[in-house]
Amino acid sequence: MTEQPTYAPQRVVSLQPSVTAILAEIGELDKLAACTKYCLDICPQLKDSQCLIVADSWTSQSEQILAAKPDLVIASVPYQEKAVVEILKAGIRFVGFAPHTLGDVYGDIASVAGIMGATGRGQLVIERMQDEIDATRKEIRGRSRPLVYCEEWGKPLIASQAWVAELIEAAGGEFLGKPGQQTTAQSVRDANPDVVIASWCGAGDRVPLEKLVAGREWQGMDAVKNGNVFCIRDEFLNTPAPTLLHGLRALAAAIHPEIFPLAPGLRQIGAVANR
Repeated sequence: MTEQPTYAPQRVVSLQPSVTAILAEIGELDKLAACTKYCLDICPQLKDSQCLIVADSWTSQSEQILAAKPDLVIASVPYQEKAVVEILKAGIRFVGFAPHTLGDVYGDIASVAGIMGATGRGQLVIERMQDEIDATRKEIRGRSRPLVYCEEWGKPLIASQAWVAELIEAAGGEFLGKPGQQTTAQSVRDANPDVVIASWCGAGDRVPLEKLVAGREWQGMDAVKNGNVFCIRDEFLNTPAPTLLHGLRALAAAIHPEIFPLAPGLRQIGAVANR
């Protein structure tokens, strides 16, 4: 392996789990000087490290960033304007991402890898993601496409992001609604999806599926009558990083269980959440 360029950052502050997950996949986690508490869910090995814990890009504080003595700060969605002001106030070199599609996610991986002097490793990660997504598409070729409602938030109801819609398509489903847009319980009920998936930001795998169905009066929907209501671990769908492959496997198992095996991070209605 060639020696890392002298201009490559040596102390990085990551303000979102997606950034931390990318650093881990390209073998640059040892450069992490600080990260958020949510990053520990993606990379539990950090719990035993000397990495400082800082607020994320929604609630960033310049003093915390400066305490890590970084030479680079990397952030990604979601942002809050006053948090961005705090990041910039720290006066450290700053890179910010705002992905929407899988193509954007690949671009972010390539960008982080390039900055860190690990371009080749970044390309290998991207190719691995693309290969598994393509292989999943081939598995479902010629199969029926169930209508899938997938949400990232429950109050109000917000449909999952565009990269999730792409993964649902790859896993053999048809995405209901507009990615990232607010909807209503009535609209979903009227559409009568075959599969319902809840992956709430920050909820891990603890979405209360029975309460969700009862509160929205969804008992008559096909998805509910057939028991096709699922929770997918938040980090597997809402983190735009290589960890999306875990989300793809969970989606495939939920949408086409006749082809794909039960996957980690997937919980069906009636099952007990892993706490």
